[in-house]
Amino acid sequence: MTKERKAGAGTRVLKTRVKKKRGLKSSSRRWLERHLNDPYVRRANAEGMRSRAAYKLIEIDDKHHILTPAMRVIDLGAAPGGWCQIAAERVKSDPAHPSVVGIDYLPMDPVPGASFLQMDFLDNDAPDRLIEMLGGPPDVVLSDMAAPTTGHRRTDHLRTMQLCETAADFAISVLKPGGHFLSKTFQGGTEGELLSLLKRNFRSVHHVKPPASRDESVELYILAKGFKGRQAEEG
Repeated sequence: MTKERKAGAGTRVLKTRVKKKRGLKSSSRRWLERHLNDPYVRRANAEGMRSRAAYKLIEIDDKHHILTPAMRVIDLGAAPGGWCQIAAERVKSDPAHPSVVGIDYLPMDPVPGASFLQMDFLDNDAPDRLIEMLGGPPDVVLSDMAAPTTGHRRTDHLRTMQLCETAADFAISVLKPGGHFLSKTFQGGTEGELLSLLKRNFRSVHHVKPPASRDESVELYILAKGFKGRQAEEG
């Protein structure tokens, strides 16, 4: 069911209401209503984006300029492909010879300008397979990975933070000097050893929360720019 509501002087915006149904929890109905009325979801549908997450990368890159033409990019946790879409467009990846490679254990429909490896990033063979597909070391490592939710908030937090740490270790082991690393984390989560590791290996480290990340979400992104090279860690 869709209703009109006023938004400003005389303007009306259609708002979708989800009817109460037997077996549908109130919390699930509220989530569905919020999702259907999310302006980023509507924009993604209108503009052919794979997900609303594409706008998070757009907003971060517009401000911090991490994607430029001719770069090589690895996208961890790529499905359904929103970040691959933006990365391929901004680095001007050639569909015949993609300079963007995504990986996910979930399937993903093809993205022009991006190769895709359906594999668990935590598998021992995954890093070598990614570099082989990319044809060399990346300029940028992106990670929007999050662990499947268990319903226990603390457990979910720790599991996603572990993925962030694993992605950071991978980035440090493969990035070109001067390269960048962007990963999902949580508010209050990127601390201690991980933050020290990034500050030791990159010229600058920032926490960023793009407008497309919902205000009520504890989601945050850690951006490490200007990889110093492996000698920084070895030294």
